[in-house]
Amino acid sequence: MERETYNAPYVWAIATAGALGGLLFGYDWVVIGGAKPFFEKYFELNSGAASGWANSCALIGCLVGSIVSGGLSEGIGRKKLLIVSAALFAASSILTGAAETFDWFIAWRITGGVAIGMASNVSPMYIAEISPAAWRGRLVSLNQLTIVIGILAAQIVNLLIAQKVPDGATAEFIRQSWNGQHGWRWMFYAVAIPSMIFLLASMLVPESPRWLVKRGRDEMAAKTLARIGGDEYSRLTLADIQRTFTSTSAIATGPGPASASKIITIGVLLAILQQWCGINVIFNYAEDIYRDAGYGVSDILFNIVITGAINMMFTFVALGTVDRFGRRALMLIGCTGVGLSHLLIGSAYFFGLKGLPVVILTLCAIGCYAMSLAPVTWVLISEIFPNRIRGAAVSISVSALWIACFVLTFTFPVLNTNLGPAKTFWLYAAVCLAGLLFILVAVPETKGKTLEQIELEIG
Repeated sequence: MERETYNAPYVWAIATAGALGGLLFGYDWVVIGGAKPFFEKYFELNSGAASGWANSCALIGCLVGSIVSGGLSEGIGRKKLLIVSAALFAASSILTGAAETFDWFIAWRITGGVAIGMASNVSPMYIAEISPAAWRGRLVSLNQLTIVIGILAAQIVNLLIAQKVPDGATAEFIRQSWNGQHGWRWMFYAVAIPSMIFLLASMLVPESPRWLVKRGRDEMAAKTLARIGGDEYSRLTLADIQRTFTSTSAIATGPGPASASKIITIGVLLAILQQWCGINVIFNYAEDIYRDAGYGVSDILFNIVITGAINMMFTFVALGTVDRFGRRALMLIGCTGVGLSHLLIGSAYFFGLKGLPVVILTLCAIGCYAMSLAPVTWVLISEIFPNRIRGAAVSISVSALWIACFVLTFTFPVLNTNLGPAKTFWLYAAVCLAGLLFILVAVPETKGKTLEQIELEIG
C-alpha cells in the first residue's frame, strides 16, 4: 500500500502545525528557570517551600492535562484538542506575566501546565495518525525537535536576561530593577505570539482520519487521505482503518483485556524509561551539577546553553535515521550510550575529576538521548496502540511519564545527598541497562508499517 511519493508540502505543513504544541511545551517548561531569580524577589518569596512550589506547580497541571486529554481526544477529536491546548497556552502566558499576586501566578502556571499536558498527548498522536507509514517516524520526531527548539530559545533568553544583573546585586536591588518588576513578565508574554500561531494553524489543519472513521465520518476521512497520498492511497488506507473498527476479530474490536494490558504496559514502561534514564536531571539540575564540577555562574549558564544546542543538533540525527534504522535500533543505541555516559560521569565524580571531563560526558549523554529515547519514545507511544483505544492509552502512558518526571526531579537531591553524585549516576546507568533488556525482549519494531499493520501484529 505504501507509495514512494506523497503530497509532501501538505503532509509536512499539517505535521508542523501539530508540532507547534511541542515548541510551546519546551519554552514554557524551561522559561521558569530564567524568570525564577526575578519573580521570587518580586513576590518576596522567603522560603524554600514557596520557591519549590512556584517552580514545580506546573507539573500538577501537566498531569491533569495528560489525564483529561484521553477522554477529550476521543470525545471532541484531535483537532479541537489542539485548539484547546493552544488557547490555554496563549491565555496562561499572558495572565502569568500579568499576575500581581503569588496565588494568581501559581494558578496560571498550573493552567499552563494543563496546556503542556494536553499538547504532550495530542501533538504526537495527531501527527502519527495523519502520517504515511514510511514518514511517520521522522514526522512524529518533528514534535521532539520543536520541543528542544523551545527549550534552547528559553535557555538563550535566560542567559541574556541574567547577564543584565550585576554581580553581587542585592535582593532589593533585583526586586526594584526593570527585570524584577517587568523583565520576567515579558519572558512569559513572549509565549503568546507562537501560541496564537499555533491556535490559527490548529484551526486550519484537517481532523485525524482515524478519529473520523471511528465517528462514522468516512467521507471526510477519505478526502483528507486523498489529499495526503492520492485516491488509491485513500481507498486502501480507508479500507484498512475501517477494518479495525468493523471486523469481528479480537484485534479489530479492541484487544482483549490481557492483550490491551500488555500493550499499555509497554507504553507506560517506555514513558518511565525516558524519564528514569536520568537525562532530565542534567537539564533540571545543570546548575548544581556544573557547580559541583567547579564552574562559576557565567560558565554554568553558558554550559547550559551548550547542552540545549547539543540537544537540538542530535534531534536532527533522529529525524534522519528513525525511518531508516528503525525504532528498536535507536532505542538500543540510546540506552547503551546514555548508560555508559552515566557510568563515566559517576566515575569522574568518584575519582574527583572536575571541569571539562564532566561537561564532555554530560554532552555525550544528552547527544545519545536526543537521537534516541527523547524522540523515539514519543514515536512508539503514538503508534503501538490500536485505533480503538489510542486516545486513552496514550493518555495513560503520558500520565505515567509526568509522574515519572516528578519522581525523578523530586528524588535527585535526596539521592545526591545520601548516595553522592557518583553512586546516583551509577544508579541511572543501571536503569539504562534494565531499559536495554526491556527493549530487547518486549518492544516491537514498527518502522515502515501502517498503524493498522502494527495493531494486527502486536495484538
